[in-house]
Amino acid sequence: MSAEPHPTLPPVRLHSDAELARDALVAPLFARAVRLARWAGPDTRVEIGGELAAAQLPEAAEVLGLDPADPDSAVYASQAWRVAVDTGLVDVTEPEEEGGSADSGAEEAGTAAPGEDLELVTGGAPGDVLDLWLAALDTVLADAAVPDLDDLVDALDEGGEIDFDQLDWNPRREADFLDGVLANLYLLTVAEGGAAEGPVPLPVLAASMVVPDDMGEPTDAVLEQVSDAMMRLDDQFRQLEPIGLVEYQPVDEALMAEADDEELAAGAAGGRADGGVDDDEDVSRYGMVRLTPLGLYGVRARMLEAGVEAPAVGELADKGADALLDAVSAYPEHAAQAEMELWLAGREAPAAVTELLDAARGDDPGAPLRRLRCQQALAPAGPEAEPAVRSVLDDPELGGLARVWLAERGVADVPAPDGAMVFWLTVDTIAAQLAADGETEELPLLMETLTAHHAGFFDQVWRVEHPATAYVLEAMGRLHPDKKAAKEARKAAFKARSRQP
Repeated sequence: MSAEPHPTLPPVRLHSDAELARDALVAPLFARAVRLARWAGPDTRVEIGGELAAAQLPEAAEVLGLDPADPDSAVYASQAWRVAVDTGLVDVTEPEEEGGSADSGAEEAGTAAPGEDLELVTGGAPGDVLDLWLAALDTVLADAAVPDLDDLVDALDEGGEIDFDQLDWNPRREADFLDGVLANLYLLTVAEGGAAEGPVPLPVLAASMVVPDDMGEPTDAVLEQVSDAMMRLDDQFRQLEPIGLVEYQPVDEALMAEADDEELAAGAAGGRADGGVDDDEDVSRYGMVRLTPLGLYGVRARMLEAGVEAPAVGELADKGADALLDAVSAYPEHAAQAEMELWLAGREAPAAVTELLDAARGDDPGAPLRRLRCQQALAPAGPEAEPAVRSVLDDPELGGLARVWLAERGVADVPAPDGAMVFWLTVDTIAAQLAADGETEELPLLMETLTAHHAGFFDQVWRVEHPATAYVLEAMGRLHPDKKAAKEARKAAFKARSRQP
């Protein structure tokens, strides 16, 4: 017997939509797109594909406060314009060829004007702004998956066409690689004990995409792949930072000049397959990246769209207690506690406690962990919860939980549990811990504590009418720190199994 497996992704704590919308509006690339959308008008000219005409780029750069004489300014202006068009902040009418001849090459200029969606920037709800930002993010991610200009030029054949075989570029593969990188970065950020409080070293992220989990010492070929991945990611994160997705410290250019690919990877990995860096290495030289709060929102939105289960703390606040306990049973403890506190905050305590206790009942595999989460949810409850808790003192499944809650508050008239309830509660508690965290280092101590004060514990516990009795006794036979007790647990487990139909 075991509870349902934990979901792949732990729940994330997101900022409010209003805070995220403010972050989106000040993201440099999105802000530039908005400024160009407001600038677009009757005199704005566009080329086929909606690109801003080359002659317009210096003026667009000035609008953005950039130096028109700087070649990079035209690149920034062109990118911001493309984002404005793709998000609907700008509407374009593309040019048509004159004379109806495809060979004439003569074209009229297309036109542009502010799009209807531009009004949402200042007049829409935070969710409208975030939808626009997500559309902008799609554009930037698509651009980031395209090889750089030098690679494209190198792949031109004699006819001036791109030789994709020489380029070795598969658009779907590149997009999937970048999505996988962002998913790994998301997981490192939201996982318990993850990188939420600090950036992730680029070698670690690159290694997560390249190095097999079961590899020991990395081969030269693997190190070269890690290096290649680092260089791709360095370029891509430079492109993703202006949209507000990440905070990125690039790879030290001096470091890249000093080392060839294999040396760079070996230095970054410190000779370790996990991509880690030795203590005496300056890890920041190899690049550091973290998802911003807006980036967490954006990556999660993309994963949800792809059908990935990516829960967020607070999204169960309007659900029933049964849905709450089922969901948080698969959460890390800190996230489960936060979710339950938010759920309770919006409800009247007596009714909420009654609903939680009702949802905690059951003899299905997930029931022990539901009861544990229920107990955790009730921990901060005050005296107003006492009547509801007292009402289940005689309940065979909840009576032990109720006694623990009342005793912790120093209530004097709590009736002592009978032996059957003690044994049942012991089995239920250990089953819940196994379901929550597996066979942890702390579990043997819990087993010893629960069994130490009951003479003949294993002679009686195998008779307990709990679905997890045999499962728990087998675990105690493996984990109990006292060898004699462990042997007795194994015998008791055999007896418990023999009682099952």
